[in-house]
Amino acid sequence: MEIEGAGPAVTAAEIFELVREDLRDVETAIDIESVASVDTVTTISKYLQQSGGKRLRPALLLLCARFSGGGGKMAIQLGAVVEMIHAATLVHDDVIDVAQSRRGRPSANVQWGNHTCVLAGDWLYMQAFQTALRERNFHVLDLLISLTQMMVEGELIQLDRIGRLSITEADCMELVDRKTAGLFSACARLGAVAASAETADEDKLGDFAWNLGMAFQLVDDLLDFVSREATLGKPVGGDLKEGKVTLPLVYALEKASPEERALVETILEDRNYDKVSFADIYAMVERHDGFQRTRERAQQFTDRARQIVGEFPDSPYQRALFTLTDLVTERDR
Repeated sequence: MEIEGAGPAVTAAEIFELVREDLRDVETAIDIESVASVDTVTTISKYLQQSGGKRLRPALLLLCARFSGGGGKMAIQLGAVVEMIHAATLVHDDVIDVAQSRRGRPSANVQWGNHTCVLAGDWLYMQAFQTALRERNFHVLDLLISLTQMMVEGELIQLDRIGRLSITEADCMELVDRKTAGLFSACARLGAVAASAETADEDKLGDFAWNLGMAFQLVDDLLDFVSREATLGKPVGGDLKEGKVTLPLVYALEKASPEERALVETILEDRNYDKVSFADIYAMVERHDGFQRTRERAQQFTDRARQIVGEFPDSPYQRALFTLTDLVTERDR
């Protein structure tokens, strides 16, 4: 199959095959860097590492490094860094959200308690930065510090908005930018840095990955409504139950009647579906085109990502980045 802006398309399996050995080395690096002097921290780190994540973020970093003509040990180490940072955010998010499961298993906070998990998440953050510091590259540290601050600010903004019905599309986009798209963009930039790419190419890859991350999170918000628990790895409808009004619901509320808005308010107040069923909310969002509009918005970001990567010269890695946009938009979890 031919795709505009690229040569013959590659499959998902072929994408990961391009960086298979690098990803294996990232796993080894994570395993080494996750050993702490306190056994509990090591145990939690290993538990997170074995939870079945797809390693999308380090794969993105490695693909961008290979695409830029380099990589090597620095890309491996930075791949481990971004995955440790991602794991730390998941631990803290689960504590804040009082989550019960993650990827089909009991969440870390259920297994070890909130106090221990907060400290373990802190340790993972610091270990990630210690690993990055060994590269003695100020640009890498600038990227990681800016990223971490933005993600923490995003979590604080989200906490401030928990339980609010008056969330706008702009509010949703701000959170997606801070909590997801920024990390994707940093991964691409770090891959470019590891390959000593030109600043213009680093910026372009960062822009590509930012759009990819925006699409990824919007699809994630959609899947929270339309997926199945066995596929999603956590209960469907969990965002609203936690007091979060995401984009599908924002779009639906623009057309909702006062009675329908009251149903949503009840769930936001009660934090459960005892009085109002999830099926009723699903039907309301579907009736007011919340799902369709979210799909279309995600596709806009996907199209922009494809446009950007399509401007680069054809290569196996360019085609892999092109195909990655499809995997993000069309995934079922």
